[in-house]
Amino acid sequence: MKARFRACLIEFIAAKGLAMITVAALYKFSRFSDPEAMRQPLLSVCAAQNVKGTLLLAGEGINGTIAGTADGVAEVIEAIRALPGCAETDVKISHAKTMPFFRLKVRVKREIVTLGVPSVDPTQPGAYVSPAQWNALVDDPNVVMVDTRNDYEVAIGSFAGAINPGTTTFAELPAWVEAFKASLPGDKPNPKVAMFCTGGIRCEKSTALMRAHGFEDVVHLKGGILKYLEDVPAEESRWQGECFVFDQRVSVGHGLVLGSYKICHACRLPLSRSDIESPLFVHGVSCPHCHDTLTAEDRARFSERQRQVDLAAAEGRAHIGIKMVTKS
Repeated sequence: MKARFRACLIEFIAAKGLAMITVAALYKFSRFSDPEAMRQPLLSVCAAQNVKGTLLLAGEGINGTIAGTADGVAEVIEAIRALPGCAETDVKISHAKTMPFFRLKVRVKREIVTLGVPSVDPTQPGAYVSPAQWNALVDDPNVVMVDTRNDYEVAIGSFAGAINPGTTTFAELPAWVEAFKASLPGDKPNPKVAMFCTGGIRCEKSTALMRAHGFEDVVHLKGGILKYLEDVPAEESRWQGECFVFDQRVSVGHGLVLGSYKICHACRLPLSRSDIESPLFVHGVSCPHCHDTLTAEDRARFSERQRQVDLAAAEGRAHIGIKMVTKS
């Protein structure tokens, strides 16, 4: 399996003319009896292969994004697929010209994606819908399409007609689901609901939440937006805008090509070209989203941090004090 996975990676890279930094986004809901015991062996495999990124372990499974050489990533994926119930772990591969992570972290948490509702069983989700079948749902006016991502992610791209719950964290979604259920008319209490997110993990857990609230016909996009953008040709796509990703690339477009957004290192929100051209944008210090919320102490701290970043760049070394946001 490892040899086949590595061969597929190398073939994909050669066909696309891409750089040799392989980025793998993955998750699998599974029941782990002792996730703490899994941490060190997995950390050792990643370190031995010089793979960086973040992996989260919990009693409900594994989640994360890692990057490295094709061989290194293949070794780590093999180790992950050897974990209980993880043989069929879906992995979404993309590529970057430079390493998108500065660190390696393997952490044990209460949930691999924080919903905050212990009674929801993520191993009992709604049905998968493949990217090839997704357009039919987008085009169906009788389907309620829900973007389960956070508001700042939705702001830079989504599917036409999708509902934006307006959440700032995934843990706010249960309250939205309750309000949504209460708002449904008596003659249509159980519509078909199609849910989606970046890589599939949040929408999969969201369908389990919806089922727990009595919704019977709930589906989610297999592989998430990233798989859709990879598989569906741009001319057939219903996606509008770019997709926010939780690494140094910030956003990607069709074909998973690097997007146009940058990141504000003060508030961690994605920045468009017009945001960067704003007089409220100061590189490394502020942007239109956070300028009016920062104190003098904040500005001084961020200015010093940016000075250290610039110094590190001039000396040809990475400044690992800046890290990407990892909100759920």
